[in-house]
Amino acid sequence: MTLLALAPHTGTRLAEVGFLFIVFAGIWLAAAQIPTIKFGTARTIVAGIALAAAGVLLIIATHWGHFG
Repeated sequence: MTLLALAPHTGTRLAEVGFLFIVFAGIWLAAAQIPTIKFGTARTIVAGIALAAAGVLLIIATHWGHFG
């Protein structure tokens, strides 16, 4: 029994947003290592949250969105 089903197009969009979050997190992690920019710890936390959100979106897209 399927409780949640997404169209293949929706699964693809979710995966694209997940990959975009990964790119965003990579840029923020790199920016957190620049010593002249303030809030390095906060940038690392935001990047970690973005990676976690990307992982959740990719799991949803793969499992219920027929992506892959």
